[in-house]
Amino acid sequence: MNKTPYFPAFRPKLAALGRRAASIRNHSAQEVESEFGRYVPKNMFQPPAAGTGSRKRHFPWDRTFWCFLWQALQSKTSCRAVVRKVQAQSENQRLQFDENTSAYCQARKRLPQERLEKALHCSAESADHIAGNIVPGWNRPIKVVDATSFRMPDTPANRKEFTYPAGQKKGCGFPVAKALALFSLASGALSHIVTAKWSAPELGLLQTLWYSIQKNDILLGDRAYGVYAVIANLRLRLADGVFRLHQARLFDKRKAKKIGHNDWLITWHKPLYQKAPYLTDKQWAELPDSLTVRIIYTRIDVKGFRTRELWIVATLLDPVLFPSQLIIDLYFRRWEMEVCFRDIKTTMGMEDLRCLSPAMIQKEILIFLIAHNCIRALIVETARSHDISRRRISFKGTVDTVRSFHSELIHALSLRRFNRLRRRMMEIIAADVLPLRPNRSEPRAVKRRPKKFHLLNKPRHLMGNLPHLNYPSKGSKKHA
Repeated sequence: MNKTPYFPAFRPKLAALGRRAASIRNHSAQEVESEFGRYVPKNMFQPPAAGTGSRKRHFPWDRTFWCFLWQALQSKTSCRAVVRKVQAQSENQRLQFDENTSAYCQARKRLPQERLEKALHCSAESADHIAGNIVPGWNRPIKVVDATSFRMPDTPANRKEFTYPAGQKKGCGFPVAKALALFSLASGALSHIVTAKWSAPELGLLQTLWYSIQKNDILLGDRAYGVYAVIANLRLRLADGVFRLHQARLFDKRKAKKIGHNDWLITWHKPLYQKAPYLTDKQWAELPDSLTVRIIYTRIDVKGFRTRELWIVATLLDPVLFPSQLIIDLYFRRWEMEVCFRDIKTTMGMEDLRCLSPAMIQKEILIFLIAHNCIRALIVETARSHDISRRRISFKGTVDTVRSFHSELIHALSLRRFNRLRRRMMEIIAADVLPLRPNRSEPRAVKRRPKKFHLLNKPRHLMGNLPHLNYPSKGSKKHA
């Protein structure tokens, strides 16, 4: 009946749910694909025609990627829940699907890491493109660098690769990975990340990310990066930096040239006998013997703020093009990356990773960051279409809205209905703005008390059965 030439006007109604629904069913029926396929190229995870990955499987590369991404968006969701989701979608098409999670877990291992890294870059570029890659008040790309850490399961492989933090006994803690990331101040997306063991120095990790710093970029960081080697490397790449002055660097006003109120120019010389340990001899020799930097001082008189005085070092030397207050305001925006880490670790549940091997830990981190970038791209798109600042849109509210609308978007009967639902979703996201709370200060304390359990100070198989803390064994004294 769908091919009858007599009633062409009725064909969309006679066809099974229209063209759009049929095309969606031909895909892997993943809800996130309908929304986030615009930020990550769909053909990036198409299986090759021959060779590795070309075998017909229940979980080819594309289905595995979108399932993995859906799993990251659902906080602390197991692999079994993902398989049940695919089973439910397969039942609608009367297809049998094995309930075992082994196929999905093996498919995640086969997913090429280099394609995940490329997808991360594409998602960040999509968010930057929507944002115009411009920060208000600046006409240059601004990137923020900072480090964070993630816990992971205590398996022999993870323990060997990432090790425990200092002071933890074997079998009583969790391996911790340190990660250094680059954050786009225009869109809020993370474009690059590198991981290492917990004890790895941040500046050593930065050496592997220099290729991502392009000409005319401005790098923003805390006091760990306000050192000669980092600033000299930026100048070699014709880029600029704004950092907090390192605590070991002494500033002598008598050797500086004053160019404004609390604003000086000073020449730094390369240390002769203290080579940076994270640089090779060749890299150290390539650095210039001296460079001119700008030192700006400001005082913070905000109740509840820990820092009262701030010394900023910058390579933006022209006080006319770059007034000191403009640079101070830019440095204060460095805190947005801390908020970004909170969104990833607390809101999305990435603080405790769940994979059991270092290779899968790397893929899990990349999937979480791709999901984060897709949410950021949606936030930027919503902000531009509704003429509001992206910083006013709630990340948690956007995640909740996307989770709720995905099932409806995937079942839209036509492209027109899909676009109407998506516009409505963006209207709801734009309406859920954060209140303006300048200089807000909250105590970094936890109100909810932990349960009364013994601390694991020995490996679990050596602990044995312990008496309940509320009901101590006979002969022990109960403390008031």
